[in-house]
Amino acid sequence: MKKHLLIAFAIIVGLIVLDQVTKLLILNYYGGREVLTNCYETADVFCQIDSITIIPGVLSFTFTFNEGGAWGLLFGEMGIFFGITILAFGLFYFLLKDIDLKTKKFYSYAVILMIAGGVGNFIDRLLYHKVTDFIRADFIDFPVFNVADICLVVGVILFAIDVFWEDIIHGKNSRRDTEQSGTD
Repeated sequence: MKKHLLIAFAIIVGLIVLDQVTKLLILNYYGGREVLTNCYETADVFCQIDSITIIPGVLSFTFTFNEGGAWGLLFGEMGIFFGITILAFGLFYFLLKDIDLKTKKFYSYAVILMIAGGVGNFIDRLLYHKVTDFIRADFIDFPVFNVADICLVVGVILFAIDVFWEDIIHGKNSRRDTEQSGTD
């Protein structure tokens, strides 16, 4: 296996472990396990415990479950999420082939982050049929999220930057160079 793939694999595993450890810590804090049990017994949509203020007015930890996607979209549609995840893993397999941490940094880190985030939330869906969320940005009205969500969002942003940079910026330069060399 190539060195850059081993490094990518190590980063992916490290991020998944970080995601799962932080979720386990919040599950074990303030009776999160009991909330989880009660959520299963009562099928309560609003399974949540008190917030733990980290930085007043900026950041708090608020344990909650999300049975949907981003912003609760497709609430309770686990079959759809399992299907989407399987398709995403297929896509990630093909994207992994082009990872090169020296020459394709944005692309490589984007793929690494998207894989780690996808796997992190998939583990929750397998274990709990819900995703454990706990990070709350108190300064804006934004849904509660987790480390895997951060990985996914940053990964998608990096991927978009890479597509923009490679296809639009370099693509225009390549066409211009081709046009100029064709007229000489």
